[in-house]
Amino acid sequence: MRTDIERFGDADGRDEAVRDVRTLIDERGVSYIYYQFVSVTGRIMGKGAPAAHWERFAEKGFQLVYGATANLFIDRHGDYIGYGAESRELIGVPDVETFQVLPWDPKTARVFCTLFRGREEEQDPGAFLTSDCRGNLKRIHAEFEAETGMHMRAGTEPEMMWLKLNPDGTPSVEGKTKPYCYHIDQFSELQPLIHRIIEYGTAMGLDMIQGDHEDAPGQLELNWEFDRPELTADRLTTYRQICRQVGREMDAFPCFMPKPFMGVSANGCHHNMSLWQGDENMFLPDGDNLRMPSKVGLHAIGGVLDHLQALTCITAPTVNSYRRFHDLGFWAPVFADWGFQNRTTALRVSSPDRFEYRSVDSAVNPYLSFAALLAAMKDGIRRSADPGPPEQRNIYDAIAGGKDVKKIPMSLGEAIAALEEDEVVREAMPGEMYTVFSHYKRDEWERFLATVTQWDVDEYLDILP
Repeated sequence: MRTDIERFGDADGRDEAVRDVRTLIDERGVSYIYYQFVSVTGRIMGKGAPAAHWERFAEKGFQLVYGATANLFIDRHGDYIGYGAESRELIGVPDVETFQVLPWDPKTARVFCTLFRGREEEQDPGAFLTSDCRGNLKRIHAEFEAETGMHMRAGTEPEMMWLKLNPDGTPSVEGKTKPYCYHIDQFSELQPLIHRIIEYGTAMGLDMIQGDHEDAPGQLELNWEFDRPELTADRLTTYRQICRQVGREMDAFPCFMPKPFMGVSANGCHHNMSLWQGDENMFLPDGDNLRMPSKVGLHAIGGVLDHLQALTCITAPTVNSYRRFHDLGFWAPVFADWGFQNRTTALRVSSPDRFEYRSVDSAVNPYLSFAALLAAMKDGIRRSADPGPPEQRNIYDAIAGGKDVKKIPMSLGEAIAALEEDEVVREAMPGEMYTVFSHYKRDEWERFLATVTQWDVDEYLDILP
């Protein structure tokens, strides 16, 4: 029986694509290649090698310890997260179509890789590695399409903050601009950065469309066109890589921490999604109410609402994420409801052709979030889930008027518990993926609980007598 890695390597057209990359390498004078994948937290991991060995890596891949999918971190007890030191090594094989020359370093290229179990493993040799979040999303989306006849198209709104650097080159907690939302003058302060980001982004396949200055210090949002979720996730990962490079070049620090400042908005990463059958948007209204999504759209929204508690663990994945929900007054989407153009609810129908998932921030791993949202929507469609009527009022006014609305989890600990209880969302983390994610996040939560902070000292140092 042929293994996953054998079928992957024998895919139609792959040999020709490998040869085309060799031609590009020689024409462009590329001398080095990053073979990269994405860890459980969205970090870019991998190996580098001289371009002279392209064909060997394209055929056999590279090897790296399994724990690299968890950043090769250890937990507070000294154990490696997800995999022990006795574990064997994964194999990363290039997705040839993702090969791109880095515009800031034309001698270097990068290529995303799909991860597999080792060829000599006793259990499932050469099988897809289930802790490969990027590979999982591609497979989960393919399964969704096969079962429903529809595919997702998605876009993101990646907010982040440009911070000043200290004299020693470390980032300061001070934005490069004033917190003036949509202010063109503050936007202009960041224009040199923006020009370079767009230049690099366009060169790497991001169809950049618009941007603005948000209402926190140095807070910038730049957008590109929507696409299938696996492509959008790759582009968000590429965008983050671009921002880090631009920061190095222009003496600034690109901060994707969700909430570095109190009293101003946090860094969100709203997901805008629709479902398509071929070139037909299945979310568009199919009745007389031109604002009401189709039945398919309503069922998809219902599925997301039903699984919102568990989804929050994936889309607000850090201890710091929940500072966003507790700093009131900044449209933080803490209530499990939906409405038309309603920014006080977790889901917003922002246009007749899509809906916006708002309980997601800048630290999100998009491969995990899109996979989980696909699972929730598929469940909603399967069960014909009813999201209830859309809430037109400010949700705080609705609650004051007597409406009973459930909150999303308000701490990482609550969210971890919700995810543990939700079998549907956990299906989007197959095999070892949930083991790695759960271990990582439980350790993060426990380390936070075990840490004495400056707040503790200020609050309790002189508590008695």
